[in-house]
Amino acid sequence: MAEIGYFLSSEEHGAPDLVRFATLAERAGFRAAWISDHYHPWIDRQGESPFVWSVLGGIASSTEDLRVTTAVTCPTVRMHPAVIAQAAATVATMLPGRFGLGVGSGEVLNEHILGDAWPEPATRLEMLEEAVEVMRLLWRGGVRSHRGRHYTVRGARIYSLPEAAPPIIVSALGSESIELAARIGDGWASTTADREMVRAYQSAGGSGVKMGGVKVCWGPDEAKAERLAYELWPTSGLPGQLSQELPMPAHFEEAVELVTEKQITGMITCGPDPERHAAAIREYVDAGFDEVYVSQIGPDQEGFFDFFRREVAPRLA
Repeated sequence: MAEIGYFLSSEEHGAPDLVRFATLAERAGFRAAWISDHYHPWIDRQGESPFVWSVLGGIASSTEDLRVTTAVTCPTVRMHPAVIAQAAATVATMLPGRFGLGVGSGEVLNEHILGDAWPEPATRLEMLEEAVEVMRLLWRGGVRSHRGRHYTVRGARIYSLPEAAPPIIVSALGSESIELAARIGDGWASTTADREMVRAYQSAGGSGVKMGGVKVCWGPDEAKAERLAYELWPTSGLPGQLSQELPMPAHFEEAVELVTEKQITGMITCGPDPERHAAAIREYVDAGFDEVYVSQIGPDQEGFFDFFRREVAPRLA
């Protein structure tokens, strides 16, 4: 059976709550967690977007065994990979053996804030590959320099290094990005339970951990849970590359006017039926994922923990 983890949503929750939920997740029996890394939420109704590296420090001090992976950090535009390398190395010393750096090519929603041009998809993948090269170079220790097509590092040394570099998990959906994940990553992450994508990753030579993320909205009243899922995550219904190209939450709010509640509830499991929640997770397991991270939509995380522990986990044992 795959490892079942918990997904900390930085778009919905502030830093103190994220730290508390991580602690409660560990007590509820979760051994691993994802945490999203955004500058903006997708829409204003989600309401939060704390700096993930500060939150990770809090999680390190409040948990004992929980493994945590960013899902995902973009190390290419608004933050130079040399800075991400230092941040990740520091967190890895605070979460020894239990921190993973999930990376991706990013969204303009978060990356436009310094006024940089938003590259074409192929260029973004080039930048991601070089960024991973820079980070791994710096994690080797010593004074390092790099001059590449997209990044320059001059005489940089990370002094606070963990005993072992954190694994790099590459988020990918399209064929080119999946090939890149197989080639440069220690694992692959996706939010789609697609068996063909799993096969594509393996066919490209990917042998690392395969991580999947799924959203649910538990609640005793199914209709209220469906409404909450629609209010907070209508962006789940946006197609294709759109989520990578819109620059502001206001633009996403305009786009999701075309998304219906029925579309969202057809994608997100809502309500109190534990078998439906278990089935949503099994889709990822059956597709071949090694780890599945469950994101509970809305404020009632404690109720979800109790529900998952009592009703869902036994069905997945």
